[in-house]
Amino acid sequence: MPLALVVFVVGAASLGAEIAAARLLAPYFGESTFIWANTIATVLVALSIGYALGGRLADRDPRAERLGQIVVSAGVLLGAVPFVSRPLLHLAVGALSGISVGGFVGSLLAVLVLVSVPVLLLGMVAPFALRLSLEDPSSAGRVSGRLYAISTAGSLVGTFLAALVLIPFVGTHRTFLIFALALAVVGSAGLRRRYLLIPAVLVVLIAVPAGAINADAAGLGSVIYETETHYQYARVLEDATGIRYLQLNEGVAIHSEYVPGSYLTGNYWDDFLVLPFAGNPAPAARVAILGDAAGTTARAIGHFFPSTQVDAVEIDGDLSGIGERFFHLVRSPHLHLITADARPWLAASAERYDMIVIDAYRQPYIPFYLMTREFFASVLAHLTAGGVAIVNIGHPTGSDALEQAATRTLGSVFRNVARDPLTPTNTLVAASTVPLSGARLISALTRLPADLRPLAAQAASRLTRGLPGGQVYTDDRAPVEWLIDSSLLSYATGHR
Repeated sequence: MPLALVVFVVGAASLGAEIAAARLLAPYFGESTFIWANTIATVLVALSIGYALGGRLADRDPRAERLGQIVVSAGVLLGAVPFVSRPLLHLAVGALSGISVGGFVGSLLAVLVLVSVPVLLLGMVAPFALRLSLEDPSSAGRVSGRLYAISTAGSLVGTFLAALVLIPFVGTHRTFLIFALALAVVGSAGLRRRYLLIPAVLVVLIAVPAGAINADAAGLGSVIYETETHYQYARVLEDATGIRYLQLNEGVAIHSEYVPGSYLTGNYWDDFLVLPFAGNPAPAARVAILGDAAGTTARAIGHFFPSTQVDAVEIDGDLSGIGERFFHLVRSPHLHLITADARPWLAASAERYDMIVIDAYRQPYIPFYLMTREFFASVLAHLTAGGVAIVNIGHPTGSDALEQAATRTLGSVFRNVARDPLTPTNTLVAASTVPLSGARLISALTRLPADLRPLAAQAASRLTRGLPGGQVYTDDRAPVEWLIDSSLLSYATGHR
């Protein structure tokens, strides 16, 4: 096998593995800058060690067969990553739920080590290939430059292949296996025939369906559908009574719910139906939902307020499809399902709304650009006079840091901010240019559908002023990751 091809494939696999590793960790630890920094640092450290060890081994044993064995070994270990890492990642989530910070951090480090070992072997290839290519010392510069150029080209191809083709269309699991197969094929070409068994095994593994990210449904029911979308892993659960739940990624939170024969869920989505009446006595004519998931809120608004125009925005269009298929979300002239990133979509829109729901935070990590003064200013600019913005804030039990920051930032744009502390882990924060009060909500009871009146009375009794504290977040400075990570650490260590 030509050395140039080996170097190209190794370069592609190195960067492809880095992209896939970040994706592998995202459902459990999020896609924060910390996760990317740890992943990149792990790859760089592993490559650096590999360069040093590869150079030494190449001087001691400069044989093409030895290089092939290194490449094949890297392929085998890379192919093992998605299988071995899965129980460790489950342990990490379980350790967090069980308040064991040692297990949580240890599991994360273990997965990073798993990725680092095959990457270390891939790092050994470049100096080894250079040593085998050098027949004349006077051509060292030209040969090394050519090999590094080929390696970098491979890295570029691997990056785009993983991010734009493999992960979206075949999934993270098979992305690791495909890069592993490529390494095994080029590495075994010059070896004995028995090494050809390794690519054959990897082909079989690629054909085997990937397992669910979290096989434990946490008592919510059985899995009736699961898929890996372009953005995340999603699954639908159904319990014995027919209630369905949408879980994403690690499965800690419920993102949509369907109760047979009802448009209410008994969960936080119901309060979106009544909370705007704390500021505006009239039903909303137009509503925007930023983060619609499978459409629980949109479906309920369509039933109780059939004349309301709803723009339901969801960045992951596959979730809207799941809503139509499993959550009885029905398209209508009054409901527009829009696949788009919430903030750019809002900035480009010329519409104004009586209510804007922001339910786009994905616990435990949230997109920082949906929690800044500039974003909330855009929300205000798209509200009608007296319109209300409502933000769903999920947080660990007893942790107010995220809500305080959101409230302070909202308060830098809106005159009035109020909170509805629904559960120990969910608070709805409402903001408007007009006063928000439980008394206003009570006065609107007679204008509400009968099924919503008890719900409105309960919300009115809980409604209070927004929490003090926190700091204003901006597009330039929004340390959401630090805030969330510190909250999770406090929760995991029992300091609440």
